[in-house]
Amino acid sequence: MKVVDLDRDAIRKGLADNALLVIDVREPHEFESGHIPGAVTHPLSTFDTQALAELIGNDPRQPVFSCASGVRSVHALAAAQAAGLPIEAHYRGGFKDWLGAGEPVE
Repeated sequence: MKVVDLDRDAIRKGLADNALLVIDVREPHEFESGHIPGAVTHPLSTFDTQALAELIGNDPRQPVFSCASGVRSVHALAAAQAAGLPIEAHYRGGFKDWLGAGEPVE
């Protein structure tokens, strides 16, 4: 499995450049209580590789998984790669790092 760890600076820059598609794999209630601006929800508990393939196939941005702290995002990487999807990056610190640094939240 290939894992590319992105830090907060890389996420912030990728969002500013419209180069990253942040895919939040936390549960719906977690996402609804706050998420990285522009992130889309795709919970790990109901992970659907076909829906994910459609999502990333229709978006030119690089997909990046994000969760609360960087654990579930690695599990999402494993599932996506096992399904043959070209996703290798995740936000190493996750939403806790983003929120803790005072970054904007939706």
